[in-house]
Amino acid sequence: MVIEIDFNSDEALYLQLRNQIILGIATARFREGDSLPSVRQLADTIGINMHTVNKAYAVLKQEGYVKVDRRKGAVIAIDVDHLRTMEELKRELRVLLAKCSCKNISREEVHELIDEIYEDYGGLS
Repeated sequence: MVIEIDFNSDEALYLQLRNQIILGIATARFREGDSLPSVRQLADTIGINMHTVNKAYAVLKQEGYVKVDRRKGAVIAIDVDHLRTMEELKRELRVLLAKCSCKNISREEVHELIDEIYEDYGGLS
């Protein structure tokens, strides 16, 4: 598992870790049912505190990307609650699109960016 953490970033380490795992799921580096490394193992590999990894895993569980199995640890389990995910996405997009509007970024430019990013994930439709 390749996780890239930027120790000079203003973004919290647990969020960077969370985002890297979500990107790994989206790009099929991690698949449904895959076990993530143990908290201790990942902390040692990356060189961060175990509590930071634990927090990232807890957020991923809360958001429906992983489940915790007593025997397997953190396992990729993508949330099938589509409506909840759509509502969350709508809230997040509302702010992002407001930022775009304030910076005079057109609808067409936003759509081009979305298409470009989706291509990175295998052209999901």
